[in-house]
Amino acid sequence: MDKSELLNWLQEEHQQWQALLERIDSSHMEQVGVTTQWSIKDLIAHLIPDGIRCIDQLQAIQRNDTETPPPPWPAHLQNDDEINAWIYETNRARTVRQVLEELQQTFQQLFTLVKELPEDVQIETVPQGDRNYYFVLSGEQRIQPGYIFDHFHDDHEQDVHAWLAGMGM
Repeated sequence: MDKSELLNWLQEEHQQWQALLERIDSSHMEQVGVTTQWSIKDLIAHLIPDGIRCIDQLQAIQRNDTETPPPPWPAHLQNDDEINAWIYETNRARTVRQVLEELQQTFQQLFTLVKELPEDVQIETVPQGDRNYYFVLSGEQRIQPGYIFDHFHDDHEQDVHAWLAGMGM
């Protein structure tokens, strides 16, 4: 895979994501039930730090910084439950519009950074099950620019589709 193919894949994933969001009536965006505790808004807010982390890592490559950037959550949080609780509390009072705007900005920044990668950037394809995962390689760093989508597909997509079916959407 080369850079243009990676960018095309990211844009296709984004289009699928947008199509999914368009199926959800705005009046249901804050309705808990997508997971046992989260609404669609909460789930989206939960995914944004994945995109921010990729952005920070890609920006570090641009700066030729070999240090791994810190995560977008407090460093003392060590496990998924703690991190997820922090993300939820941080975003709980935000409006759906604010969360969706931040997500869109995250996607646009991610696409821009991938476009700005050198043409000869090394991209690793890792097949796993029926999906491929893509990694940008830079020195010792392995950055997964599509992690926001991969995380959604691996951990949340099934719940969202079940919720949508239950809602008749």
